[in-house]
Formats: sequence, structure tokens, C-alpha cells
Amino acid sequence: MKWVVAVIKPSKLEPVRDKLTELGIEGLTATEVKGYGRQKGHTEIYRGAEYTVNFLPKVKIELAVPGDKAEAVVEAIQSAANTGAIGDGKVFVIDLEQALRIRTGETDAAAL
Repeated sequence: MKWVVAVIKPSKLEPVRDKLTELGIEGLTATEVKGYGRQKGHTEIYRGAEYTVNFLPKVKIELAVPGDKAEAVVEAIQSAANTGAIGDGKVFVIDLEQALRIRTGETDAAAL
């Protein structure tokens, strides 16, 4: 099993969700987050005053998948979230040792 974490632009959440649904992924967790990378923020003008926004809004997606689906999930996220511009985001894949569905007691792949 793998734990896939992706940080993407907020406008790309629905396209990513749609691609993952096509793959048969039944659930994910999305969290609004702020961060920066090479993009390093930007300057905005508000009521005539200029100020720097150092942390940009992003969405963090987290999902547990069977090991054999991890590569397809990463490719789906990359294709749906890619704009070709700086700030598109990152995807991380982490080994997942155990999963448990609280309601039924199912474990590991059956719990996904």
C-alpha cells in the first residue's frame, strides 16, 4: 500500500478528482493549505497599497492506494494538475504499513 500526497493549485482539485474517479479511486482527503517553493509568492495591490504575499494558497490531497495503483495515480494527478507554469505542485509517494477501517475492522487493502 502507498500513501500519496499531492500539493496542487486550488483550481486543479476538480480535474484531479475526476481523473482519480476514472481510475476507481473511491476517496481522498483535500485540505486547503498555504505554501511556497520556487514561485516564492507574488506582489499584490490592495486599496492602492502594494504588499507581498509570501505564502500562496494550495490544496493538499492525501489518499491511500494499493501498491499496484500508485504509479497510475501519480500519472493521473500529474496530467490533471499540469499547467506548464511554475507553482503546479508536487506529488509524494510514501510506503503505508497498515490501514484499518474503524467501522468494520477490515485491515490493509480491504480497508482502502
